[in-house]
Amino acid sequence: MFFNPWLEAIALNTILIGLALIAPKKLLTPAGYGHAWLLGVLVWGCLQAPGYVVVVFYLFVGSAVTKIGMAQKEAAGIAEKRGGLRGPENVWGSALVATICALALLIWPQFTPLFTLGYVASFSTKLSDTTASEVGKAYGQRTFLITTLQPVPRGTEGAVSLEGTVAGAIASLVIASLGWAVGLITPWGIVICIFAAFIATNLESVIGATLQNRYGWLTNEVVNGINTAIGAGVAIAIHASLPLTTAVIHSS
Repeated sequence: MFFNPWLEAIALNTILIGLALIAPKKLLTPAGYGHAWLLGVLVWGCLQAPGYVVVVFYLFVGSAVTKIGMAQKEAAGIAEKRGGLRGPENVWGSALVATICALALLIWPQFTPLFTLGYVASFSTKLSDTTASEVGKAYGQRTFLITTLQPVPRGTEGAVSLEGTVAGAIASLVIASLGWAVGLITPWGIVICIFAAFIATNLESVIGATLQNRYGWLTNEVVNGINTAIGAGVAIAIHASLPLTTAVIHSS
């Protein structure tokens, strides 16, 4: 039986968020779950199952990554607040750009390849950034300030490490490959997403090292939004400038 995708989105997300709220292990705060419901409805309504798979994968893997080396990070005072639980600000800091790409499909369907690539690239960028940061804080043997390459303590804004950089690249590869597997991008899109994520993640580190401590409004969530916008923008710009079919239109 055919159902309107928006009705499907409301029903599916209501059920899943309800189950998440009564589950013993939480990934989000109560308010975070409310905002995740809205995010899920918008993504399913615009991109149906393929887009939904990508965002749910990011949510679970991104949350799991924050738990890596939690004891060491808590002891050093560099762990995520609330024990890694995500709130509304984290939901939209990570997914606002992707949501804009998804909604853009409703207005400009003729540009679907660009927006699906931007959608996947934004999550590829965010998962790369989260993984690089969390792995670097937990296991980075030597961390350097990206602007000067001077050694700095783990957890310093703008710090990078070899361990974190490699882990971030792997994370972007995994989620971009998932985007290809569900039909949102082609293999060329995977390559573009990895490159865009690398560029955006390093620029985010530069912002952290040079600007974040100077301006109170540059919170981690705002920087995350800038980071994902750069990742999506770089990917879309590359797609538009090369004679390659890097994304496909999902047939629903």
